[in-house]
Amino acid sequence: MTDTTRTPARPGRPSFGIMTAPIQVGYDDLVRVWSEADEVPEIEHAWLFDHLMPIFGDPDGPAFEGWTLLAALAARTRRLRLGVMVTSNRFRPPALLAKIATTVDIVSDGRLDFGIGVGSRPHPPEAWREYPAHGLPFHDPAQAVASLAEACALIKRLWTEDKPFDFHGEHHRLTGAFGSPKPVQRPYPPILVGGRAAATLRVAAEHADLWNIPGGDIDDAVRRSALLDRYCADIGRDPASIVRSIHLPVDTDRPDAVREAVGEALDAGFRHVVLGLPAPFPEGIARWVAEEVIRPSAG
Repeated sequence: MTDTTRTPARPGRPSFGIMTAPIQVGYDDLVRVWSEADEVPEIEHAWLFDHLMPIFGDPDGPAFEGWTLLAALAARTRRLRLGVMVTSNRFRPPALLAKIATTVDIVSDGRLDFGIGVGSRPHPPEAWREYPAHGLPFHDPAQAVASLAEACALIKRLWTEDKPFDFHGEHHRLTGAFGSPKPVQRPYPPILVGGRAAATLRVAAEHADLWNIPGGDIDDAVRRSALLDRYCADIGRDPASIVRSIHLPVDTDRPDAVREAVGEALDAGFRHVVLGLPAPFPEGIARWVAEEVIRPSAG
């Protein structure tokens, strides 16, 4: 295993990936889909999400912890870039998260894209109940966004600084903080910030290599992307240095509608497309996505 100097994120040709929600499914199902996707060149990246309890289907059904599962899938694949879209900053202290992510980057030999966001808001209720169920605090939105900004700065320092340091912020306090080993990717894995709120976009403008928004309303996504441009300009950053990413659901009964949504996203400047696969995952779903969605859209 050798150090990898990452290629800075830049807009260009579109890249396509898949999202497999790790709830209401079994581990073997996830391994099957990711192993298949790893053999499909058109699929360049694969993602999990970060919920501790189901947010759809049987509320008492299975839900895997995202980062533990990501490490396992990293060891079972060889080519796909991979990540959690997106990590809830509410779940784990930033120094612990930096250590977890470093471990996955090493296990994957430098294939991690580090996705992070504020964490679930109280809608839908299914996404809120996981906090009291696990003894986790649910802070107000302003505090949560400020915590995210500090976390991003801290995690980058832990990935890059050669000596221990102290940090006394408003939301996080560390004494003798130090990250060892360092990630494989240098200076650190690409950072993807997910979210649509204006305050989160300010964090993305400062820290993100990629910014992701859940799809559905392309006009809203375009407006949010323009707002991100403005925030980048405010701090003297080139907006084109942040790749625009969008998550779009896949309906295997309506491939034309999926292709249309992908086409709209590409035309709007979203070059990093994440296709959310329906659960339970049909046999051959990765190849179906490549043949029915990606190839027609990329061509």
